[in-house]
Amino acid sequence: MADLDPTRIRNLMFIGHGGVGKTTLGEAILWVAGKTSRRGRSEEGSSHFDTEPEEEARGSSMFTAFHGCSWRDGALNLIDAPGSNAFVHDGSSSLGAATTAILVVSSTGETRGEDEKVMNWAAEEGVPRIAFVTGMDRERADFEQARTALVEALELKPVLVQLPIGAGEDFRGVIDLLHGKAWLGQGEKGQAKEAPIPGELADAATSAREQLVEAVAEADDALLEKYLEEGELADEDLRAGLVAGIANGTLLPLLCGSGENAFGVAPLLDFVVEACPSAADLPETPGDDPKTGDEVRRAARVDEAFSAQIIRTVIDPFAGKLSILRVVSGKVRADAPVYNATNESKEKLGHLFKLEGKKQVQVGEAVAGDIVAVAKLKSAHTGDTLCDEKIHIRYARPRSFEAAISFALEAKNKGDEDKVMSGLTRLQEEDPAIHIDRDPQSKEIILGGTGQLHVDLVVERLQRKFGAAVTLSAPKIPYRETIRASARAEGKLKKQTGGHGQFALTQLEIEPLARGGGFEFVDKIVGGAVPRNFIPAVEKGVVETMQRGQLAGYPVVDVRVTLYDGKHHDVDSSEMAFKVAAATGFRAAFDKASPVLLEPIMALDVSVPDETMGDVIGDVNARRGKVQGVEPRGHNQVIRAIVPMAELLTYAPDLNSMTAGRGSFHVEFSHYEELPGHLAAKVAREAGREAEGA
Repeated sequence: MADLDPTRIRNLMFIGHGGVGKTTLGEAILWVAGKTSRRGRSEEGSSHFDTEPEEEARGSSMFTAFHGCSWRDGALNLIDAPGSNAFVHDGSSSLGAATTAILVVSSTGETRGEDEKVMNWAAEEGVPRIAFVTGMDRERADFEQARTALVEALELKPVLVQLPIGAGEDFRGVIDLLHGKAWLGQGEKGQAKEAPIPGELADAATSAREQLVEAVAEADDALLEKYLEEGELADEDLRAGLVAGIANGTLLPLLCGSGENAFGVAPLLDFVVEACPSAADLPETPGDDPKTGDEVRRAARVDEAFSAQIIRTVIDPFAGKLSILRVVSGKVRADAPVYNATNESKEKLGHLFKLEGKKQVQVGEAVAGDIVAVAKLKSAHTGDTLCDEKIHIRYARPRSFEAAISFALEAKNKGDEDKVMSGLTRLQEEDPAIHIDRDPQSKEIILGGTGQLHVDLVVERLQRKFGAAVTLSAPKIPYRETIRASARAEGKLKKQTGGHGQFALTQLEIEPLARGGGFEFVDKIVGGAVPRNFIPAVEKGVVETMQRGQLAGYPVVDVRVTLYDGKHHDVDSSEMAFKVAAATGFRAAFDKASPVLLEPIMALDVSVPDETMGDVIGDVNARRGKVQGVEPRGHNQVIRAIVPMAELLTYAPDLNSMTAGRGSFHVEFSHYEELPGHLAAKVAREAGREAEGA
């Protein structure tokens, strides 16, 4: 079987921004290759790659999907990754499985931040890349404009291996510069008919081929020497240099066609099989020995020890968990015992499946380079490494994603809290970019995601898959309270109701500590004014009272409390009495010590294109932020700033708007600062209204 030979396996991942035509191109490939009898369409909800109801309803891809087909002697695994900024993260864990990433480019020259983002990811992982200008049959299609956009907007250096014949309504085929021939679209199923290069394009084709030869020669010293000596490269040298340049990332071939009418799709597949690397052509994959930490590498060869990495997890509440594997080395059969090197546990594989969109086709064996799925692994997660039971290796986990936006989440129906948490946890297995936390102060469940659309999708799927309906609201900001001055106060409890009474008197001094100082308790009792056995109760009374401050009910921090005197009664004093007295004394001293509210301040790093830097800095200043510095990174600028957390709750969509989706940011907690008086008063009023309504 062709798919049991790593030299014939090619895993093609479509990357690029949402709506550019990746899924349409994938559908055209399946159709031209004879894998499907009809062309699915996202906008009609009939795509073979849109596998979830939410995708069908919206007519766009939100999850990475897999399908396979054959072309000539190549076994192709197609990986369709979502391109929308809210979901582009989903394809990240599958990127390492690609033997070639195909950047799908609009024929109008439109580029977005997602194009740059995924191309950078591919470059970081060493994934070979080619580009395909799609939509050459559309109105305003302009191949040169698309090429220029790659150069200017994305700072890429594409090398032409094809030229279009016509554009818009006149688009009818492509010129193959590698072989010096034309391919005309013919009839149905995207059939390509070989033809001579049209006379009016002969000069352009000759010039473009010369540039192709020069680019290939310059990427290889030996070929450059031969080219300089002979003034030309033999066809075989040209092809070999092109293959090597794609594999090592020095060349970015640019092809063209139309996913809509499938013209140019057959020549694209010919090029993929002829010039793009197979799984066996790529460098060994690095990992480490989980026992020693030493580096270990595996090649995509059948005679290597088996190893694989889980690149995606699909959760079905009825069928269970489906783990999608990239087989890195060796081979494996269904029902084989394997070792999970990530969590150091043993697993047994069940049936192996090839994925064809929603369909699963059972296979008996999988080899290096292939992509297969296995059901119901017990303790495996996305990113885990499975390997031979005796010969271990562990691969690096895929990149992680910070939550760009967060919401407080509450079950609509009482008693559904456990169902909500269980469902969220299972969805997180499928999508590690989902962040789930519980605020220790408010006890709220906090749901974080890459954007508003991402969070909305999580809520929708939570209800559909697990019957757990929830409502979202802005999460509470974790304000804190502290003091700016020292103060003393007395706390006293005296009750007599017959029999033993309750008596305790504490004299406390409170002082501010440096920001981040936390809490200190100092015992300065002398002479037994407060017996030793009651002093822990005093501290406990203070600590419990600090959990809810006087200003707005937020925890009190950065305070030193000194117990310097007190009184007790031999019969009526107790731990509870001193605990209550300490609480009373602390509240009285706190009111006299110039209390203030503190707000959390976040460290913000924003990467933006040069031309939007001014707008972004202005926006940071408007959010009460302070820019700490700016430094260049490639053709972007990284702005470092500190900004109040309350001003960043809607930052993700605002940044996308300012930068047309080309900006990205990372945020983490930095420190607490005093909240300005007018804002502190507003927070206190809101806290009072909440307390009244409770």
